[in-house]
Amino acid sequence: MAKKIDMFDAKQAMSPAERQIYYEKSLRRMVGLGYRKSGRVREIFQNRNLRPSDVRSIKDLEKLPVISREELVKMQIQDPPFAGFCEKPVRTDRIFTSPGPVYEPHLNEKDLIWARAFHAAGFGEADIALNTFSYHMVAAGLTIHSGLRRVGTTVVPSGTASTENQVQLIRDLAVTGYVGTPSFLMAIISKAEDMGCKFKNDFKLKRASFLAEPLQPSLRQKFEKEYGIDTYQMYGATEVGDVAYECKEKGHWHICEEVIVEIVDPATGKQVGPGVLGEVVVTRLNNCFFLFRFGTGDLSSLIEKPCSCGRTSFRLAGISGRVGEATKVRGMFIAPSQLKKVSSRFDNLRIQAVVDRANFKDHLTMRVEAEHQGAEGATFQKEFENFVKEVCTVKVDRVEFLRKGTLSDKDSLIVDKRTWK
Repeated sequence: MAKKIDMFDAKQAMSPAERQIYYEKSLRRMVGLGYRKSGRVREIFQNRNLRPSDVRSIKDLEKLPVISREELVKMQIQDPPFAGFCEKPVRTDRIFTSPGPVYEPHLNEKDLIWARAFHAAGFGEADIALNTFSYHMVAAGLTIHSGLRRVGTTVVPSGTASTENQVQLIRDLAVTGYVGTPSFLMAIISKAEDMGCKFKNDFKLKRASFLAEPLQPSLRQKFEKEYGIDTYQMYGATEVGDVAYECKEKGHWHICEEVIVEIVDPATGKQVGPGVLGEVVVTRLNNCFFLFRFGTGDLSSLIEKPCSCGRTSFRLAGISGRVGEATKVRGMFIAPSQLKKVSSRFDNLRIQAVVDRANFKDHLTMRVEAEHQGAEGATFQKEFENFVKEVCTVKVDRVEFLRKGTLSDKDSLIVDKRTWK
């Protein structure tokens, strides 16, 4: 039975039927507005002989192209400043920019920008939070600030100030929360220790939400065990805003109600099934910037099974790498980050995936630096193969045992020996 949780809003507990109606109604509204107000949207639809009535469901989005960040930059150069995805003149309170450059209108002041994520992480009126993202031109600082204020948290807009200044703010203002990258928090803690402080004892910081950088499991353990900081991950993109976040279960990332997320085959743009690795493609539901199917370039898979926390949204199974880093084997992608997860499960064992092809079939060999023999080796091999299949959704054809020292950090985690003649 699902746990009763303190929901930030009722949308987090919609039934599957309610959620589908909500998404399809919101999508149809955005399609209609976009077709009327955006020259670029009309051009895309007309080039594909589509009418607004042809895109009414998430499945129908496959009829539209996936637009990468690189393509968006080119479009904005051709048709500045928003590539024709906005009504002219654009009516918005802020315009942000990110390297490229990419110009982004602030989407909707009424959006719960990151509020659900901070609520799930335990931020509230009793907290004082350090926001270490830049407030200058880019979206991160102000949107994070807005989300923290929506849950009642007092914000210290420290931005990119030096680690020494950050330490002083945490100490003098009795800061209880941190928002930023995990590496910067570690740098702040190291600076505090260099200044003679005992971070866990001398400071009140007890929770942190991370964005824009992966949180390594070893670093998460260090934050939580050594420093008593409860850690959470958030996921988003400057072009589409907040996308997903962790709850108290910390298993996977809940997809925000303001976005439609597809997991697609990067080569075809077609949606793949639950548990299958593919590119994260996002459509932000709004009435200002009509960018459909933004391709993040990140790889993940979709989890439809309900979370035990009580929230009913679908979830992302973390980020498994970038498009271009992954290799498709028998129709499924294998990414370096997945193999790192396998390695960490077996005491950071050095491993390498080798993909070959014979008789028109892909063949996956896992090279493993281990010296198991006999019954012990058979038990290990079975456990290893099962975990690879669980993580990568691809069956291992052969395990090759290597002497220790055969592989090094310079060796690729994935070697593709296939030739396509």
